[in-house]
Amino acid sequence: MESLNNTEWDVLISGTGLPRSLLALALSRSGKKVLHVDRNDYYGGAEAALSLQEAKKWVNDIQIGGSSTISDAVIEKPEHPLADSSTNNSRPKLGFSRAYSISLSPQIIYTRSNLLPSLVSSKIYRQLEFLAVGSWWLYTSDEPSSQSRNNIKSPLTGKLYKIPSSREDVYKDTSIPPRKKRSLMQFLKLAANAENHSLVLEEWGQKPFLELLSTKYKLESRFQELLLTLTLSTDPPQTISTAYALQQIHRHLTSIGMFGPGFCAVIPKWGGLAEVAQVACRAQAVGGGVYVLNKGIHSISSPTETEPEAPSTSNQTPLSTVQLESGDENVRARWIITSQQPPPSLSSPSNAVHHLIAIIASPLPSLFSAPSEGSPPPAATIVSFPSHQPDTPYIYLTVHSSDTGECADGQCTSLSFISSTSPPTLAL
Repeated sequence: MESLNNTEWDVLISGTGLPRSLLALALSRSGKKVLHVDRNDYYGGAEAALSLQEAKKWVNDIQIGGSSTISDAVIEKPEHPLADSSTNNSRPKLGFSRAYSISLSPQIIYTRSNLLPSLVSSKIYRQLEFLAVGSWWLYTSDEPSSQSRNNIKSPLTGKLYKIPSSREDVYKDTSIPPRKKRSLMQFLKLAANAENHSLVLEEWGQKPFLELLSTKYKLESRFQELLLTLTLSTDPPQTISTAYALQQIHRHLTSIGMFGPGFCAVIPKWGGLAEVAQVACRAQAVGGGVYVLNKGIHSISSPTETEPEAPSTSNQTPLSTVQLESGDENVRARWIITSQQPPPSLSSPSNAVHHLIAIIASPLPSLFSAPSEGSPPPAATIVSFPSHQPDTPYIYLTVHSSDTGECADGQCTSLSFISSTSPPTLAL
């Protein structure tokens, strides 16, 4: 590539996360001269998808202080409990590095999300493949004793319950007593119809969602857990407001059937949002923009700190000088989009979220059953682990099959997350 030194740009954008990649694409197509840089050698920023080799390098960079927003990262390969130590034949094995595209932050896209119309209008959807998110599951068990709850080595002995997330599902579920079916269907009818929300929000909007369910709808904890799961909230259950929960559940319910029966969300194949960001970067290059990986911003000098421009009768924004991290390249840009604000303190527990990304030596086929008749084969599913304590957040697992292109055949990947407001004895 030719040197960027002494070049001028309308807009300089730093970072290839999804929002900035879509912005760079829009600006390049509107006739702006765009330079798009990223200090990383991969696309996607916080949503990046990495091969095994790239993941090891990423962890090593974190451990030597290469991130201002991530405090620590490790890679572990636990011993398989059924493996025979005398032979390697029975031990699960990883595939080659490029067989994996591990998303650092896998996210689902609801079918009524504002993102999907943007991908359609930009036409980049033509280079993307979307897969259905199937059933949602709730881990159920008898409420543990305080001793076993705090024992992080205790094995899980419960079962997964398929969440009925529509009125039709509730009606068909024979495990729900008729009286509770009526209460659940009344709530789901309310949540699906936004025109009726104001009647409830006036009285209950800022009150805890759990209080609404137990007082107005007479639903006990089992059914409260089903509905709380649909909010995907990382806050403790007792702090989730009715207004927030109603909005989230409304989005879930109204997204079902948008693009086909039985599912409410999709994920992009080959790495989730990182794949969308990469396609956007390549599309902006077609539109005249320039993107460069492995090159970030070192420093920015405002126009008053550099040589004054020649007098101009136009109302153009003055050019600022930007030194790139290579050290020997300076560019000039009228608008600069970057992160100059300091990140949240990593020492503040209220800001932290714990993630666990796992490669599982099983395809877990029972998790990926079609949610309803006529549904497309799902490639992702959500599993919720309730806390049984109102002051402790739920743990969510996003599980992806090998159909996503994120792992080798016969395996699947999962990402679990929990906010650090939970007790330190609660482990992922």
